[in-house]
Amino acid sequence: MSEADVQRQQPEDAAGAGMTDDLFEVMGQLARSLQAEHGSVEDTLQAITAAAVPGVSGADYAGISLAVKQRHIESRAATDPLVEILDQAQIDLGEGPCLQAYHRQETVRVDDMRREQRWPRFAARAAEHGVGSMLSFQLFVQGDSLGALNLYADATHTFSDASEEVGLVFATHAAVALVSAQHEAQFALALDSRDLIGQAKGILIERYKVTPENAFLLLSRVSQRTNVRLRDLAQTLVSTGHLPPPEAERTRSRAD
Repeated sequence: MSEADVQRQQPEDAAGAGMTDDLFEVMGQLARSLQAEHGSVEDTLQAITAAAVPGVSGADYAGISLAVKQRHIESRAATDPLVEILDQAQIDLGEGPCLQAYHRQETVRVDDMRREQRWPRFAARAAEHGVGSMLSFQLFVQGDSLGALNLYADATHTFSDASEEVGLVFATHAAVALVSAQHEAQFALALDSRDLIGQAKGILIERYKVTPENAFLLLSRVSQRTNVRLRDLAQTLVSTGHLPPPEAERTRSRAD
């Protein structure tokens, strides 16, 4: 290898090392944030966006467009009110970087919002609010799209290829953390439901001298007849000591 080749390789190696250091720093920062904010799904979302702004070069604001029931999108964990406005604008208009990232499993970058032609209505609205650049990453894990991580910047051409690379790794780890938080929330709800149903069964066992199996059967039948979820039914019984009457009885009561 010639001396010139060595000289050319050294800057490339240095750049690669710098990128690796950046990624390690981002992951460490995110891990520390998630550990400090360990709790609800909302805590996790807030930790993700709070770490994203300093973690991805060029970002001034961050937010998450989260897929909820029936794949409806909601704006969550915005670091600035402007993010909520522009996330909601994309949802209302049915166009924009976050929707493309969410639906097409790709990273979407806007270098100059004033010249953007892919989503003219959203781009015009974002430019009116002073946004110059944008990056959106799909939050993707286990074959399903959870939503998108959206990064906004005041200036144009602020995001680089390095921003995309760091942001993509960041979004991948953020998606895993989000899924973990969702599973923990679901598990906690399941435990709470089990405890409530157990308390409700205990009340019925004591009151009517029935077996645990028949107490659960009674709760299930009342749930079906009243069209009330079993957990909500148990909550009512535990809180008030009474089961709601069947729908027909409630209808007759209202008529009387």
